[in-house]
Amino acid sequence: MSTLTRQTLTHLDWLEAEAIHIMREVAGQCANPVLLFSGGKDSICMLRIAEKAFRPGRFPFPLMHIDTGHNYREVVEFRDKRAAELGERLIVRSVEDSMKRGTVVLKHENESRNKHQSVTLLEAIEEFGFDACIGGARRDEEKARAKERIMSFRDEFGQWDPKNQRPELWNLYNARSHKGENIRAFPISNWTEMDVWQYIEREKLELPSIYFAHRRPVVIREGAIVPVNVPLMTGELTNLPKAGEEIVERQVRFRTVGDISCTAPVESDADTVEKIVIETATTTITERGATRLDDQTSEASMEQRKKEGYF
Repeated sequence: MSTLTRQTLTHLDWLEAEAIHIMREVAGQCANPVLLFSGGKDSICMLRIAEKAFRPGRFPFPLMHIDTGHNYREVVEFRDKRAAELGERLIVRSVEDSMKRGTVVLKHENESRNKHQSVTLLEAIEEFGFDACIGGARRDEEKARAKERIMSFRDEFGQWDPKNQRPELWNLYNARSHKGENIRAFPISNWTEMDVWQYIEREKLELPSIYFAHRRPVVIREGAIVPVNVPLMTGELTNLPKAGEEIVERQVRFRTVGDISCTAPVESDADTVEKIVIETATTTITERGATRLDDQTSEASMEQRKKEGYF
């Protein structure tokens, strides 16, 4: 007589299975999707999901990063290294190229380029004819993201209307769109920051070094820790201190990474994934609330950017 063995799935197993299903739905329903990959922790998890969804075959979509030109060197180098290891095509489009074309105009030299990624993204979507962009956004990051569906519909201008979203009853997803329209798909939308770090720990995923505690020159600006004299890929320094600011060296790590001008680290001694999991379990501030300076400009700053075409 055979003995049946009951297997109990963990919450990470359920989340992973859902993400794999969503990614396969995008590949099955869309003619020309692309996976957004920045080298950040969420998109690193997305790559592992894509591996489990489609290996041993090639991914049915390329990877793409919208580079502000002011991204952390460690993250950009990791991005290129990981794409090469996977043997997948990586498309990079830069906000600086949009600036040269005149489609992005900064109000002043030191303005954050983060929100201007929307313009470059929409230009890249038009250039390649992508009908879906698969991203690593999560609902717990910010309240505007919590309104968004797994398959987030964008109109022919790339705009998101929170009142014009498709129902997803019984986890049925509609990724179809007319020519010129676009779907933003978020397979890990239901994950939390803790889920991401536990998944990274379980899968033993490699990360850029700035996610771990390290010493860095910073200034304290309006209560936030702001890294200064940060080297770009060109060797030029950005985020220069303002007159009268005192530069101090602190042990910090980054909970999230993005444009240098708007991504702040937090003080930490967590230099391993295991320590980061423990630290994440005890924090009382969301990662974007603690580290994304551009989201602190107003209560509706993220929602407004998303309506303009942001990720």
